[in-house]
Amino acid sequence: MVLTEVLRDCRSIAVGGHVNPDGDCAGACMGMALYLRKVMPEARVDVFLEKLPPEVERNVPGTESVLHEVPQDAVYDAFIVLDAVNGRLGFSEPLFDRARVTVNIDHHVSNSGCAAHNYVDGYAGSTCELIAELIGKEDMDAEIAQALYVGIVTDTGVFQYPSTSEKTMRTAGMLMSFGFDFSKVVREVFFLMTPLQMRMRGAAFERAELLLGGRYILCVMDRALQEKYGADRDSLDSISSELLLTEGVDCSVFAHETEPGVWRVSMRSVKIVDVVSIACLFDGGGHTRAAGCTVYGAIEPALQKIEKEVRQQLHA
Repeated sequence: MVLTEVLRDCRSIAVGGHVNPDGDCAGACMGMALYLRKVMPEARVDVFLEKLPPEVERNVPGTESVLHEVPQDAVYDAFIVLDAVNGRLGFSEPLFDRARVTVNIDHHVSNSGCAAHNYVDGYAGSTCELIAELIGKEDMDAEIAQALYVGIVTDTGVFQYPSTSEKTMRTAGMLMSFGFDFSKVVREVFFLMTPLQMRMRGAAFERAELLLGGRYILCVMDRALQEKYGADRDSLDSISSELLLTEGVDCSVFAHETEPGVWRVSMRSVKIVDVVSIACLFDGGGHTRAAGCTVYGAIEPALQKIEKEVRQQLHA
């Protein structure tokens, strides 16, 4: 895909990603926007995303220009969906529906392509890796490189997840050559925690249950417990990944109640369990080793179904 050819007649371009944007989503959207503003200065390029995690907002260049609501009756010539499919765009969904040209770039294996022009590679470590490949070094600069590096770092777990490939490492090295402070990015985006985040991790491990002979770990956190600690969305990020670090565990599930009767379920695995196949049972999505879904109503029946699926895969 040559983006400038696809967008050559467009004078207004909207860029958006999934609800609850993470580092890959934000880095991809801003990296794309910064690139298009550079190579298509005659076009208006706007990014539409929900509130970003503070550590991502600080480290992805250009996030001060992100729009959190759609101007009334706004219409853009093109809409670029990154790290997501339509249906997960949240408040910017109407812009996608009204756009004359639609583009979808993603690395989720559950995405079959939702636009007129699609570039989906389920083997890539991140959407930012795909965008770096499309842009190329010639049209890169330090700000674009840093935005894309944030996404690669977060979605590969600083290059530890199985989706990390030789190409991932080459791409990251190319981005690092632009001279931004990559060690600061890694520390602040992936490792640094607030005191509240530390407390929530302690609360999660205290409540976690080891099941199926210690190969499956589950943590459930309702609204009452979150309110007791004053938890917010940012303080709960990555708990499912950290539960997975427990010795002997192949699969982790973290379910937390985002509002009464609405549960966000994050799933991770090491080697055996295909968590995206489980997430899809609840209209979720993601990757073989990292996926999620939303459950409405009572959480117990869903957790029973998830445990049954995990058991079957582990025994198989």
